[in-house]
Amino acid sequence: MTQKNIVVVGGGFGGLYTAKHLAKKLKKNKDVKITLIDKHSYFTYMTELHEVAANRVDENAIQYDLNRLFSRRKNVDVVTDEVTSINKKDKKVVTKSGSFDYDYLVLSIGAEPNDFGTPGVKEHGFTLGSWDEAVKLKRHVIDMVRRGAVERDPEIRKSYLNFVVVGSGFTGTETIGELRAWRDRLAAENKLDPEEIVFTMMEMAPTIMNMLDRKDAAKAERYFEKKNIRVMKSTGVTGVHEDYVDLNDGSTFPTRTLIWTAGVKASSQAASFGFEQGRAGRILVNKQSQVPDDKSIYVIGDVSFIDEDGTGKGQPQIVQGAESGGACAVANILADMNGQPAVDFKGKYQGFMVSLGPVYGVAYLMNTFHLSGFFATLMKHLINMLYFAQIYSGYNLFHYIMHEFFRIKGTNLFRGNISRYGNVLWTFPTRILLGMMWLVDCWGKVQGEGSWFTDKLRLPFTWLYPAQATSAASGAAETTSAASGAESSAATSSSVAPKFGLSYEYGHQPMAVFDTMPQWMESITKVMVPNKEVALAFQKGMTVVEIMLGLFLVIGFCTFFAGAMSAIFVVIFSLSGMFYWVNIWMFIAGIAVMNGSGRAFGLDRRFVPWLQRKLGKARYGVERSIYYPDSSK
Repeated sequence: MTQKNIVVVGGGFGGLYTAKHLAKKLKKNKDVKITLIDKHSYFTYMTELHEVAANRVDENAIQYDLNRLFSRRKNVDVVTDEVTSINKKDKKVVTKSGSFDYDYLVLSIGAEPNDFGTPGVKEHGFTLGSWDEAVKLKRHVIDMVRRGAVERDPEIRKSYLNFVVVGSGFTGTETIGELRAWRDRLAAENKLDPEEIVFTMMEMAPTIMNMLDRKDAAKAERYFEKKNIRVMKSTGVTGVHEDYVDLNDGSTFPTRTLIWTAGVKASSQAASFGFEQGRAGRILVNKQSQVPDDKSIYVIGDVSFIDEDGTGKGQPQIVQGAESGGACAVANILADMNGQPAVDFKGKYQGFMVSLGPVYGVAYLMNTFHLSGFFATLMKHLINMLYFAQIYSGYNLFHYIMHEFFRIKGTNLFRGNISRYGNVLWTFPTRILLGMMWLVDCWGKVQGEGSWFTDKLRLPFTWLYPAQATSAASGAAETTSAASGAESSAATSSSVAPKFGLSYEYGHQPMAVFDTMPQWMESITKVMVPNKEVALAFQKGMTVVEIMLGLFLVIGFCTFFAGAMSAIFVVIFSLSGMFYWVNIWMFIAGIAVMNGSGRAFGLDRRFVPWLQRKLGKARYGVERSIYYPDSSK
């Protein structure tokens, strides 16, 4: 069979979805080669650009390396290049550095901000259509606040500290909400009164957030009022200058930062391909997402125009639309290869969600559920996570969770309470104490009469002593350590009744967590430790593990693992009837030291980053700025 070449141009939401699903569906077909071409070596999570612009996450937090996304798919080549033209006659995609043959071509080149020719936007304004623009805006905001903080002239100072967002769509709403959340940190860093930093949203229409249900839009507007974000409706910007903007009522507004989010249009690249274009430059396609005069070319996402509802507006330019277009292209390419009829595009829109900052949002789901606040924001994160599941990338799903919840420097959905940037220095004493507990506990197990490395059974499991179960178990328990229920014999020989407590109290016998092993635990343990031979090996092996845990914790090596195992051992010892309530702190300490405590005076400071690099390289390869077929795999 002749090799089939599928070329996907654009590594955004739609292109990535398409390439991933084709790669999975055709992984057993050795006669198909998929090529993904993008001018960048990474996929940008475009819906989170505002988080970078407002310095809530690191600049690279929303970048996901394309080659790593496809490193396990040998039928995909990742190419870093820019497409210049499409030779439809010879079926070639022409790039700046070469050309690629295709049997099927999928265009997913996205959209870009549309300033509608407003004077001065390109020279003095900011847009938010790419990662570079988000980084540029962030650095500009920092610079403006720094300059405003030391400016003596009140009018000039106002222009520095006034921030204007034009447009109240998804991008504008989320951007101004995120910038407002950054305000207090900016003010503190520059010794400013936070109220001097002012945010204003300008909207040409008489209402704002017109993509939302009016009920949800009203909630959002009330939230903006609460946060002192000024909303100017029926206000159009007619010109942008260095330190002020012109408004449609003839007045001016002082600002050196105007962020234009008032509209989008198809990528300017679309005009160079020679296809028929419709509204806002979007390429016209039929209901099968194909170019009408060439059924081998599919156009999906923001750059495509399908009048699916007959209103003439086209499908919504949102992630769900790009995914739906990708699903249609995948289905029809497979159908054509198998000689089956094509299917129509069907937009799947489960609702709309918009964040108004890191802790508040509004959502309308499945035309039924109205959410706001915590649950709306949580739902937005879940939808973002779902996309990674849809493109089969658990690796990047993990990194999204880490960036959004644990590596966060500012506030987030949980108001920063679970950020790993808490000072781990203060868990250092806990780590040392927990490690020493294991080592001291094991001292009596490795030498002397109480050694666990002899052929004398120490475990108090009654079924291992068939002759005198009760007395033997009681005797064995005499050598059980402090960490695993030491001096259990004292409980049986002492006349003092055990007393519940979380610290040792003179004159009282500490109470075990469980006096006897629960029946279900006993059943499991009998299977794992059925006889004396296995029990002897088990008690020796367990002692070695305890010593290793102690050493790892003291030197700060693999502390996440050592802390987790410490907590697990406490649970096991408790259920086995070998642990006291007074030592339950070890469970809490085990969890506490998992939060990177090895980075403070420990080997993990260098070992963990080294291990992450090695494992990432072994499974996903080396990240590069430029990919081509000979360097992709």
